[in-house]
Amino acid sequence: MIHPVILCGGSGTRLWPSSRKAHPKQFAPLIGDESLYQQTLRRFAGPDFAPPLIMTGEEFRFMAAEQAAALGLSDAKVVIEPVARDTAPAILTAALILADDPEARMLVAPSDHVIGDLPGFLCAVAAGTGAARDGCLVTFGVPPDRPETGYGYLELAAEPVPGETVSLKSFREKPDQETAEAFLAAGTYLWNAGIFLFRVADVIAAFEAHAPDLVAPCRAAIAQGRADLGFLRLDAEGYGQAQAISFDYAIMEKAEQVAAVPLTGGWSDLGSWDAIWQARAPDADGVATDGPVTAIECSDSYLRSEEDGMQLVGLGLSGIVAVAMRDAVLVADKSRAQDVKAVVSALRAAKVAQADEYPRFHRPWGWYETLCLGGRFQVKRIMVKPGGVLSLQSHMHRSEHWIVVEGTAEVTIGEDVRLVTENQSVYIPLGTVHRMANRGRLPMYLIEVQTGSYLGEDDIIRYQDIYDRG
Repeated sequence: MIHPVILCGGSGTRLWPSSRKAHPKQFAPLIGDESLYQQTLRRFAGPDFAPPLIMTGEEFRFMAAEQAAALGLSDAKVVIEPVARDTAPAILTAALILADDPEARMLVAPSDHVIGDLPGFLCAVAAGTGAARDGCLVTFGVPPDRPETGYGYLELAAEPVPGETVSLKSFREKPDQETAEAFLAAGTYLWNAGIFLFRVADVIAAFEAHAPDLVAPCRAAIAQGRADLGFLRLDAEGYGQAQAISFDYAIMEKAEQVAAVPLTGGWSDLGSWDAIWQARAPDADGVATDGPVTAIECSDSYLRSEEDGMQLVGLGLSGIVAVAMRDAVLVADKSRAQDVKAVVSALRAAKVAQADEYPRFHRPWGWYETLCLGGRFQVKRIMVKPGGVLSLQSHMHRSEHWIVVEGTAEVTIGEDVRLVTENQSVYIPLGTVHRMANRGRLPMYLIEVQTGSYLGEDDIIRYQDIYDRG
């Protein structure tokens, strides 16, 4: 039995505006109807795999659990990292959690990659299993088909053969164009896919040998951690003492028994809009589209609209990426796709909210989005999922009107509890303690109209919250 460990952190700033700090790319349906994270979970849903162990941050714990449950994976174990510490502490912590069975194999994978050939991927995993059983730390790489400068590389001792392991000579950083062309010509390099397979005992021993300073903080984070609404919350003080370092730097570049297995069949880390363009299989003119898009006399371009009511039209474009969302639009030269993260840095420096905030704000009870915002009013659309309960709260600076447009809401206003059905509304005066819940089996939607002198989300005094938020 193989234990999948899914690394579910990161912000994916190169895919702005679709991926942002508040809603990173792994939770977005960038390719197909399911999120990249859900596609990753499906990859490990077969009989040879144990329930997944998911390493994620505080802000994404409910989203990770909810999207897993939507696939029927209610037994997925979600571990909350209280602070980001890169991949080495995350992988070590996962191994220590699984240490009751030191012979167990763990397969570590990012949550935001695409693998088009699932049978080929599973064959590669099977090929690496024997080496892992013999004590090797196994990494997976992709045979390059172009001189890519956006990936790290694995230097092999011999040319790779599909379905076989090969000794690894070194890890190479992202190269310049000339070096990438040399790597491609040599035939002994693979793109580093960041996927690993090993026995629990072997990877813990590797940490004790090559990164011993990480072991005590990670053990303390588990020992002092606690169960929290079905999650395992690592201790913040213990985990915070671990050095932020990647698994490649901390372990793989130092370990002696390291092997690589070639991965074939449509792998991509979707690390840029250029990678999305490639994954979407451009037409004969090199044009790929997603959403309500019209491309007229365009070539070598990717056009994407994420709003049903927003038609994106490209006319005479060449070598362009255009991504349209409700609150932000990116238009970029496709050759500069790797530089989109600089856009986010510029927006953050200018304190532009769209740098990190997402137009739809996800909460453990559902989501909300702003439809209209004025100086003293705001109109929101709110979805409360079945069983969702907003906190018992009050506001110091605003009053609210709620109009149910689909479903039935259980509304608490002061001491009064009532059911509000479709086409009915209620008024919550400023300062009044109130709550809303969906006790039904279908999502409930309402329109909220706020009026007042201050409409920020921090104008909330919480008295009770089933989700244990502050």
